[in-house]
Amino acid sequence: MGIKGFDRAPLTGLDAVRDAHGALLAGLAGRRLTGSAVVRFAEDGEWYADCPVVLEFDGRQVELCHWKLDELSIGWDTIDTTAPIEGWEWHGHTPRWSRHDELLDDLTGRELHETALLEWRPADRADLAAGTVAVEFVFTGGPRLRIVNALDENRIERGPAHPYYRRHRL
Repeated sequence: MGIKGFDRAPLTGLDAVRDAHGALLAGLAGRRLTGSAVVRFAEDGEWYADCPVVLEFDGRQVELCHWKLDELSIGWDTIDTTAPIEGWEWHGHTPRWSRHDELLDDLTGRELHETALLEWRPADRADLAAGTVAVEFVFTGGPRLRIVNALDENRIERGPAHPYYRRHRL
């Protein structure tokens, strides 16, 4: 992707994500969201949802990126969002880090109350998304933010989670 510091180390399934990152995600509780970054194209401002969503909590940075139908990569303090994204000359669009997103900006300054992993468990077991894992951040006062798998890219959601999610508090 040309993102300096990004190391896609995908995990699949609740147990793998919880074992690798559960304690670190839980350790964010009590910290304030101090910043966020997503990649947008310079030409039209469109969010490029294939790239990581970066959240900063009082000096600790978590980088979340869904990929394929069921993979989730989580990194810690590795992406430099001030560095240019390289290697896109062939594409015709110029990706750049954006420090502003309408779904994230109003959460800046809020304290994180808890984190959870959400496992998609639909009634229809044939659902391609069954078993995918989302990361939920619950802020003091109730606002909820989720970074979910939109089947091969990220999606940012707010508010109550869909009832098909099974919540696993960290």
